[in-house]
Amino acid sequence: MLTDGIRFLSKKLADHFSRNLKLCSVWRRSLHQAHIVGRVKGKLRTMKVDTPEFRGLFTPELNKLIDLFKKHDYELRIAGGAVRDLLMGKQPHDVDFATTATPNQMKEMFELEGIRMINNKGESHGTITARINDKENFEVTTLRIDVRTDGRHAEVQFTKDWELDANRRDLTINAMFLDLDGTLYDYFQGQEDLLERKVRFVGDPASRIQEDYLRILRYFRFYGRIAKSPNDHEEKTLHAIQENGAGLAGISGERIWLEFKKIVCGNFAGNLIKIMHDVGVTQYIGLPEKPNVEEFEEVYSRAHHLDPQPMTYMSALLSKEEEVYQLNKRLKMSNDELKLGTFILQYRGVSMGDSPIRHCQHLFIDNPGKDVKVRALVTELVKYLGDQELVREFSQWSPPPFPVSGYDLVGLGVRKGPRFAKLIHELRQLWKQSDFKMTKEELLEHVDDILK
Repeated sequence: MLTDGIRFLSKKLADHFSRNLKLCSVWRRSLHQAHIVGRVKGKLRTMKVDTPEFRGLFTPELNKLIDLFKKHDYELRIAGGAVRDLLMGKQPHDVDFATTATPNQMKEMFELEGIRMINNKGESHGTITARINDKENFEVTTLRIDVRTDGRHAEVQFTKDWELDANRRDLTINAMFLDLDGTLYDYFQGQEDLLERKVRFVGDPASRIQEDYLRILRYFRFYGRIAKSPNDHEEKTLHAIQENGAGLAGISGERIWLEFKKIVCGNFAGNLIKIMHDVGVTQYIGLPEKPNVEEFEEVYSRAHHLDPQPMTYMSALLSKEEEVYQLNKRLKMSNDELKLGTFILQYRGVSMGDSPIRHCQHLFIDNPGKDVKVRALVTELVKYLGDQELVREFSQWSPPPFPVSGYDLVGLGVRKGPRFAKLIHELRQLWKQSDFKMTKEELLEHVDDILK
């Protein structure tokens, strides 16, 4: 019996040694083939997750995806932001998956099983999108490491090592994986940071930032979502941001604007923008030398409950219309956002007089464009001013149709041209001043006087 036990133990040790030897071989091969950027050694923590939000993910389509990966002996786990949201008790809007299967292996598997694949744009970075039962799309990405980075893009190499993939991610709270059996895999204390509402980079902040300078803005965005107080930043993090802020100059305006929109709408936005200015970041994202943070904080305080658009908040940081155009050069905003910014700066200082609702109605009439877009401009201006009752009142107002048409004027012998447009404008002003009560006949009586 003792001899059998020794033999059994010897075999177990031999198997264990063999597995470790193979693992060391893989490591040596990986390190020989590529420089793994800024690697940090993690300490794996696991726990079980079983929440209504997690169970709510399991549609027939997801179950089919899970069965496929099991059948072909590939590991599949939920990755990144969806794990964070589930741990916070939130139902994730988007669920990303990570796998040990390579893109080619996934394509072969899906083709073999008759699963349609769509949108192959992410394939070079390891992402395959599968559409199951013609109902649900699943983005599945091969585990990877960053071989080289230039502060904007990364050259990647595929791996089967979950820790190496976690290591390349930006923040500890975004570097966790969740197995479909509910096992959480946490290499960098992300779950602990989430409980303590801390936002930390994985490993050295400077190294993480230099891999992709947009991570500076992602840090502030997640701080506004996660942190419980406005000034709980680690000194080394702010120092790394200050030392590397200039790297944002090489990031496209569209990517910057996408992140900054979420910062201005998040918690502690005023404090975060102050810090960003103090560490020299705002100069690289199109804001003026002295952004009006005080005005921003006032607008945020009085308007936050009204859920204004990001551009409404951004307008508060600007002092003149020219700064809106300068900001647009950097951020490549939409035409509607540009129009909203100039509209707010043009009218935010204008007194509404004794009848604010009438002032809003007149603004609506005076500004040409599609009714729905002009209404949105006026509504955002009222939100900027923080008047909830006026927002409600204006939303219930339906503008009466202007009673005079171009055909009416042509019928009177007025030729189209500059005088025609001027006449329409003057008639609209008369109609507005009558509180929209003048009839077509009454308005047309003024045509001759206007044309004199």
